[in-house]
Amino acid sequence: MKLEKRYDRNKIFSRTQQEELSEKKAAVIGCGGLGGYAAELLARAGVGYIVVCDGDVFDETNLNRQLLCTEAMLGKNKAEAAAERIKEVNSEVEAEAVCCNLTAENAGEILAGCEVVIDALDSVKGKLMLQKVCRQQEISMIHGAISGWFGQVTTIFPGNDTLSLVYGEGAEVSQEYGNPSFTPAMTASVQVSEALKVMLGMDALLMRKLLFIDLLTNDFQIVEV
Repeated sequence: MKLEKRYDRNKIFSRTQQEELSEKKAAVIGCGGLGGYAAELLARAGVGYIVVCDGDVFDETNLNRQLLCTEAMLGKNKAEAAAERIKEVNSEVEAEAVCCNLTAENAGEILAGCEVVIDALDSVKGKLMLQKVCRQQEISMIHGAISGWFGQVTTIFPGNDTLSLVYGEGAEVSQEYGNPSFTPAMTASVQVSEALKVMLGMDALLMRKLLFIDLLTNDFQIVEV
């Protein structure tokens, strides 16, 4: 990898680690509130290959919080927008747009070669399906969810069915409070931090731990799962 001044401020990573990131492949599943931020942060960190997957298009309700959604982008596929933004941010990164929703049937092809997956889906059913396919593919998954002032993050290694313990089989993400602009930004930042540590083989992960973020009271708690 050609190291230019682009990465001069990434001083938390050694030169070797920065080069390692340039050879890694990550996926962002869902390119809305969480996923838009996650895709950009991964690109700015220098992850070499990023798959962005979403079958949805932007509408006016996305303008309040989704980083990639502008008035000019209304009606555009979210994965396409994410891939374009990645290339604008870092031309050294290979961005692959998958303009459909991930399913149990297409997951193998979409996630092939990925070392880590960012869960930016907005339904519990989808999240549990993603956990299952990541286990089958032996890929680590960084879960994130948001609602109003609140967010949560956990890191799931293959075989650790953390979400099954968190959600059970019948729960659903609450839409009561909607989502402002700052909650996905905070939560996605933690997800990307975890993803980078996974790709670099670092410790101090949120494995078997659930981080609860309460931005109303500025309370952060880690619960063993």
